[in-house]
Parts: sequence; structure tokens; C-alpha cells
Amino acid sequence: MISNDIQIVLPEIILALYAMGGLLFAVYTGKDKLAPMLMWVTAAVFVVLAAWIGLSGSDATAFDGMFTNDGFARFAKVTILLSTAAVLVLSQEFLSRRDLLRFEYPMLVVLAVVGMMVMVSAGDLMALYMGLELQSLALYVVASLRRDSVKSTEAGLKYFVLGALSSGLMLYGASLVYGFTGTTLFSGIYDAVGHDISIGLLFGLVFLFAGFAFKVSAAPFHMWTPDVYEGSPTPVTALFATAPKVAAMGLFARVAFDAFGGITSDWTQIIALLAILSMFVGAIAAIGQTNIKRLMAYSSIAHMGFALMGLAAGTALGVEAMLVYMAIYVTMNIGTFAFILSMEKDGKPVTDIRSMGMLSKREPLKAYALLALFFSLAGVPPFVGFFGKLGVFRAALDAGLVWLTVAAGIASVIGAFYYLRVVYYMFFGEDSDKMDSKMSPVAWGIMMASAAIMLVGIINLFGIVPAAADAALALVN
Repeated sequence: MISNDIQIVLPEIILALYAMGGLLFAVYTGKDKLAPMLMWVTAAVFVVLAAWIGLSGSDATAFDGMFTNDGFARFAKVTILLSTAAVLVLSQEFLSRRDLLRFEYPMLVVLAVVGMMVMVSAGDLMALYMGLELQSLALYVVASLRRDSVKSTEAGLKYFVLGALSSGLMLYGASLVYGFTGTTLFSGIYDAVGHDISIGLLFGLVFLFAGFAFKVSAAPFHMWTPDVYEGSPTPVTALFATAPKVAAMGLFARVAFDAFGGITSDWTQIIALLAILSMFVGAIAAIGQTNIKRLMAYSSIAHMGFALMGLAAGTALGVEAMLVYMAIYVTMNIGTFAFILSMEKDGKPVTDIRSMGMLSKREPLKAYALLALFFSLAGVPPFVGFFGKLGVFRAALDAGLVWLTVAAGIASVIGAFYYLRVVYYMFFGEDSDKMDSKMSPVAWGIMMASAAIMLVGIINLFGIVPAAADAALALVN
């Protein structure tokens, strides 16, 4: 019944109505004067919805299987909503100080989040594309939010052009899959494919995965990431580095298992190749970076390689490891960007990592919090990031991917260099007066909480492992 279907997609409907209502309300009132309030209200709406979704535990499908609400979708949605809420709260002061805060910004973010939620719940190629494009179109606009900046405009244009190319690849793959199976439903594709794949359908699968690899910024489809991260306003970069990555990884896993779960031996090879390329491209290319935003871009490419390593295992254990890794990755990035947002001198953003020289002498608490975050990003024990990597390593070994695990270990050691270099500057570099890192109490609190989680979380990862295990079983079985 249609009423049951609407009830299942109610969180997405509420967010869509909220976005449209917010736009109308702002147009007929004080417009940008209400933007700070809208940021906080939107963040609160995200947190409430995350609690609602997390506490509702019934699995169901809507619209004849086009929309799936299971444990996997709920885990991804809660991560997306909470991370986006944190980024909005962090962004508010930065955007206000630079007169960049427009009432459209939080509403565009809401529409992007609706798209992300549809992506992780998609049970059909058409629903998948609708969610993907809704997310992408909103993010194209926010990437070029700073209209008086050439770099921001260039970032939005590059993201748009390359995003359109990836969408074309994905649509071509979807058309091949439809042509060879006669259906767009994942369940129908699964039945049609069985345990053997034709060469034409394999081409469709490759084109689909190429489109998804662009969205997670996996090499060799990563070319947009450094320029867009650098050119976009820093709060937008923080957004790109968190929630959309979770949504794209969730979509990747959803299609791989729900539509092509009978031929895991075929697609795990593709994902393993993407993983190893991403790990090494991210690790090696970041070595020469001095711009903190470009460094974080290459860091995200490498981290997506490690997350894809869990997916390449093709097992429930691998999906569990991937979900845990993504939750840890998002937490680390939020804490790191809380500090990056405060990097400025005389009101202008500072991005050179050498400006952090001897931060430990000027602001020791921030320096030690950043040390915890960067050590965790590098995967240094006993920080939580180490356990995230350990999980994907274990899943890959369990699936017999010894060569991938060895390569990942080498890439992890290479990648540690550029994280430790930032730590070196903070504790042993030349004393620098090129940066004032004044933080709002909210940003300071988020950064310290994120750093604390990197240490305290080793006790039980705050209970996300059982939730991730249930989510993985909901997808794989």
C-alpha cells in the first residue's frame, strides 16, 4: 500500500519538505539574517532524524523494491546525518565572519543529504541515479559558494564537468545492465545474473563501478579531488570529506551485493585494483603537498583505498570492517577540519602546513589533540584509526587477499610520512607567527571530543562494531 511506502520513506520526505519550506520561509522574511539560525536548526533536525532512524529497527522495502530500509541503510544514514550536523555547526562562524553565509547554504546541504539517504537505500538503478544526482547537483552549487573567488568558481566548474562525465559512464553501464537483464531492480538483476556473467554485462558492471569510483574519489578517477578541495570554501571541503564519502561507499556496497552478489569473484578483482591504486596514489602524491587542504584531499583518496579493501573481501566481515572504517574516518576528519577552519591570519585563511610551526609552544592542548588525530589518520597504535585499518586488513586476509594486505601495509607506511611531517612542524618546526588559530567554543569542543574518541574509543569503539556487524549481515545475507 502507498501509505506503508510513504511511512518507510518518511525521513527523506520530512527533509525534502523542510528544505522547500526553509527556502520559502527565508525568501519571504529576512533572507540571510536568518541563515545562522537555519544552520543550527538544520543541525538539530539532522540529529533528531538520526536518533529516530537509529532507534527504528524494522526492515522493509517500499515502491516494489525500489527503496530498501534495512540495517545497512540505517547505519549509513545515521553516520551521514550526524557528520553533516557536525560540519554545519563548525561552518557557521567561519561563513558568518567572511560574509559567505547565505540562507541557501543549509537548504542545499539538506537536499544533498536527501540524495545521500536515497543512495544508500536504493534498490533500483533509477532510484540510485535520482539520489546520486540530487546529491551531486546540490554539491556543485556549494562548491562555488564563494562567488568572488576564481578558485571557488573553478572548483565548482571542475566538479560539475567531471561529475557529468562520471554520471555518463554510470548511465551507460546502467543501460548495458538493463539491456542484458531486462530489469532495473537490484533483486531482478541478481536473479538474472545468477552465478555467471556475460561479457556484455561485465562491461556494464565496469562502467557502473567507474562512476561510483569517481564519487568516492578512488584512483584513477580521483583527478577532481585535490582541486575541488583546495578551491572550495573550507567548510564545503569539510563536507566533501565526510558525509558524501559515506553515501558513495554505501551505494558501492549496495549495488555490489544486492545486484551482483552472486558473482563476487568477478567484481572483487575490480574493487581490489581500485583499492590498491587509491592507497598508493593518495600516499605518494601527498608527500609533496604543503597546502593542508590538498594534503587532506590526497589523504581522503588513500583512506578510500583502505575502505574499498574491506569491500574487496566480498564478505560480511569485509562490509563490517568498511562501515567501521568509514565511521572512524568521518570522526577523524571532523576533528581535523575543526582546526583547519581556525587557521587564519588577519582574518584571511591560511593553508600552509609550515604556519603550524611550534604550535605546541603557543597552544599545547590543540597541538596534542591534533597529534592524536593525525596519528589516528596515519594508523599508529593505540589510536582508533589503527583498529580501523586492522579491521580491513583482517577482512582481506580472511578472504585470501594476501597480496592486497601486503600492499596496503606498504602504502600505510608511506602515508604515515606526511601526517608525521605535520606533527613534526607542530612540535619541532620553526616558530611561526603566520597563523592565529582562534576557535569558537563549539569548534574547540568538537575538536577535543574527536581527539578524545581517538584514544578512549579503543575500549569498544563506542559500540559501533555490533551495529556495523548487524548492518553488514543485513546487506550480505
